[in-house]
Amino acid sequence: MTNGRCASARVGLHSTAPASPQQVNSSISSPAARIKRVLVIHYSQTGQLGSVAEQIVAPLRADPGISVHVETLRPEADFPFPWPFLTFFDAFPESAHMKPPPLAPLSLTGDEQFDLVILPYQVWFLAPSQPIVAFLKHPLARRLLEGKPVVTVIACRNMWLLAHEKLKGLLDAVGARLIDNVVLTDPGPTLATFFTTPAWLIWGRKRGFWGMPDAGLSDAQIRGAGRFGRALREALHGDRERGSQPLLAGLGAVQADARLLISEKAGTRSFFLWGKLIMAAGRPGAWQRKPLLLLYVVFLLVLIVTVVPVSLTLQALLRPLFKGWLTKMTASFERPSGSATDRSPLYDD
Repeated sequence: MTNGRCASARVGLHSTAPASPQQVNSSISSPAARIKRVLVIHYSQTGQLGSVAEQIVAPLRADPGISVHVETLRPEADFPFPWPFLTFFDAFPESAHMKPPPLAPLSLTGDEQFDLVILPYQVWFLAPSQPIVAFLKHPLARRLLEGKPVVTVIACRNMWLLAHEKLKGLLDAVGARLIDNVVLTDPGPTLATFFTTPAWLIWGRKRGFWGMPDAGLSDAQIRGAGRFGRALREALHGDRERGSQPLLAGLGAVQADARLLISEKAGTRSFFLWGKLIMAAGRPGAWQRKPLLLLYVVFLLVLIVTVVPVSLTLQALLRPLFKGWLTKMTASFERPSGSATDRSPLYDD
C-alpha cells in the first residue's frame, strides 16, 4: 500500500510498575543498584508489533538482574481495528503532518531512571504512528529519554525509510541517543502487499487471496526477533548501553531497500499536500472531510494501478546508472545496526 502503513498489536506485552523516585534514589547505595532498568514504549493494534516486541522483551523480563517497565500508550480517542474504510483514510492527514491527538495520562511521572529504552513503532502513511509521535512530543518525553540509549523496532509492510528519518528527528529533539534500529518487513511481493495490507487493516483479513500471500510478517520472522532480546540482555550485563556503539550489530537487524526511496518521497509529498487540503476542511471525523477523502481514495487507486507499475519498471531499467548512489543510500539507512549477520549464530535460539 502506498501509504507504507504498518500493522501491529494491542496485546502481548504486560506492564510492570515503574520504580518510584524514592526507590531509584535508595537503590543507588544498595545491591539493587546493579539491576538494569528497561523502558518499553508500546502501542499497537493488530497483534503483529506486540508479538515482535514480546519476543525481544521476554529474555530481559526473565532475567532477575533486569527490570522491565512497559508503558502502553492510550490515545484519548483510540484508533479502532479493523478500521472502517473512511476512518482509516481519515487518519492520514494528521499522520503525514505529525499532528496526533493527545494521549491518556501516562503511568510514568518523568522522575524514573532507565538504563535503556526500547521503542517499537508502526509506520502510518510514511510517518511514525500518531501515538508514538504524541509520546515523543509529550512534556515527559525529554525527562524520560534525554541522554538515554534508544533501540527502535519497526514491523511494517516495506516502506519505512522516511518514517525513520522523521522519528530520528523527534528523538534528537528530546536529546535521546539512537543506538540501534531493528526492521522487520512483510516478505510478500511489493505489488501484492498493496492489496493484502489494506485488506488486513480495513477488513481484518490476514489470509491471502487471489493467489497472493498472507499479510504481515511470517512466524519465523517474529520468533527470530528473540535474538535481539538475548543480545540486549548480554549487552546490559556488560554495561555496553553506556557506550556509543550499536548493541545489535552483526544480527541482521535491518536490510534497507533504497530503491523504494523515490516512491516514498513521492508518496510523502502526496500525503502532505492532500493532508493539508483535507485538514483545512475540518477536524478528524468531520463530514466536510469525507468528499475529499473519497476523492483521494480514487486518486490513490488510479496511482497504484497505473503510475506505480510504470515507476517500478523505469527504476529497474535505470538502476545500473544509480548503483553507486543506491549502495551509499542503503548503507546510510542501515545504520547504526547494519545488515551483517556474522553474530546471529551466537544468539539464535
